[in-house]
Amino acid sequence: MSESGGTFDLVILGAGSGGYAAALRAAELDMSVALIEKDKLGGTCLHYGCIPTKALLHSGEVADSTRDSENFGVKASFDGIDMAGVHKYKNKVINGLHKGLTGLIKSRNITVVEGEGKVTGTDEITVGNTAYKGRNILLASGSKPKTLGVDIDGEKTITSEEALKLEHVPSSVVILGGGIIGVEFASVYRSFGAEVTIVEALDHLVPSEDEDSSKLLERAFRKRGIKYELGTPFESVKTTESGVSVTLQGGKTIDAELLHVAVGRGPVSDGLGYEDVGVRMERGFVKVDENLHTGVGNIYALGDLIETWQLAHVGFAEGIFVAERIAGLNPPAIDYDGVPRITYCDPEVASVGLTAKVARERGYDIVEKNYNLGGNGKSQILQTQGAVKVVAEKDGPVLGVHMVGARVGELTTEGQLIYNWEALPAEVAQLIHPHPTQSEALGEAHLALAGKPLHDHD
Repeated sequence: MSESGGTFDLVILGAGSGGYAAALRAAELDMSVALIEKDKLGGTCLHYGCIPTKALLHSGEVADSTRDSENFGVKASFDGIDMAGVHKYKNKVINGLHKGLTGLIKSRNITVVEGEGKVTGTDEITVGNTAYKGRNILLASGSKPKTLGVDIDGEKTITSEEALKLEHVPSSVVILGGGIIGVEFASVYRSFGAEVTIVEALDHLVPSEDEDSSKLLERAFRKRGIKYELGTPFESVKTTESGVSVTLQGGKTIDAELLHVAVGRGPVSDGLGYEDVGVRMERGFVKVDENLHTGVGNIYALGDLIETWQLAHVGFAEGIFVAERIAGLNPPAIDYDGVPRITYCDPEVASVGLTAKVARERGYDIVEKNYNLGGNGKSQILQTQGAVKVVAEKDGPVLGVHMVGARVGELTTEGQLIYNWEALPAEVAQLIHPHPTQSEALGEAHLALAGKPLHDHD
């Protein structure tokens, strides 16, 4: 018979972005909370995802800035990448954030349980021989890299988790997958000096983005010397004495030192007891309604475990939503179209709202405006290229904002306000954007849509 770990208002399985956000908000709402985690507080995002990859990207940005310094009148010499130093910097960032999160969780009197949990009843999660009863249960077990059947040996074939620990810069890399993870690592490897080829089965890089954004990124990557094979599925890989030989459908082969499999992430749900208590599953994902409820008892699920955007900030929002739902605050359902999405490669790709294609598919009569960053002073100072594209309903509100360029991710804060508040282009056009900033490009696109373009660089 299991020991009793106590009864809580909320028992959470997984302390990643969604799990710990739910724990913090629930504790703030005077609930008793048990947070179960087999690894480290913060989960994938903090330790194996968002934070370490963005640290690597920043190291790459510093490397590129050093190489190109004479373009800005600065004399500097680039002597190479010190991977031990890169990891020291990256780990310092992670450890500082982890220490802060641990202290925050502790200060809220949340019971942290270390170990592998399994759902053993509609109101119970068991860790080892100890059962934790929950008036509400939240499944937040996250995701892991998909491998497409490739044998990951950690040396010649890797995923993002192994990539974060590389001790040297490979001379050449084939990246399987041209989505967010694939293009971010392509950007890192290229900045570090590797030859890079991306293999993507679909017709464009970052295929979930607006097609104009994809084309701008492809052009920028071509200029950076990043190669790509689009519309060409991967067939097989074999290891060789010097690395790997990758075969594509149609017979083409690419030799490289390393194969990085970046075809997305799949849910961690096998063997955790979900189906045993009646939770509905599909391809490993937990099925939920708009309230993130599974339909079984008081069991909720969120984050990468359900089929919504696999983004940390989506997990945060879902965690807060579940805690407030349980507390009876009746929060509004999350509009996933209104979530900002950023790919942190160089140049960045950022968006919020609908792509032109999706807007048309949903029956909207749309108007579009592209504003090239060639006309933006700050973008020229930064020496970046790209564009801001705004999609609006004809005689109606803005439906989507899509951007490519250095640092444009920061502009999604305004983009999400425009989309989520259903602003008309003429309303945004009245706002004064500070000069010189890249936000002016967003303002200029709306000025053009409102029929009064100032510096039109379509």
